[in-house]
Amino acid sequence: MKIDHYTYRVTWSPEDGEYVGQCAELPSLSWLAPTPEAALKGIRQVVAQVLEDLRAEGEAVPTPLSERRYSGEFRVRIPPAVHRSLAIEAAEQGVSLNRLASAKLAG
Repeated sequence: MKIDHYTYRVTWSPEDGEYVGQCAELPSLSWLAPTPEAALKGIRQVVAQVLEDLRAEGEAVPTPLSERRYSGEFRVRIPPAVHRSLAIEAAEQGVSLNRLASAKLAG
């Protein structure tokens, strides 16, 4: 697996006064740096090292989010009153509850 397939994010950390690079598939890792570019470079290096260590130890390497298959379905438990309210809203709009929920999640 290439480290380029993993999901990276760089954000400003007001607490640290620097940019923090993170990897969604390995959330316990981070890298602080004075510039966004340096934070991204740093977290990519950390991920490469961790993946190398995991492989060397025979441990499972996380699959990148970009390579996972998604069914397009998931279940969400909500209170009955919320379910009722959403069903009424969907009926008033003339759409299915599924379509209403999908639109709300996308928006």
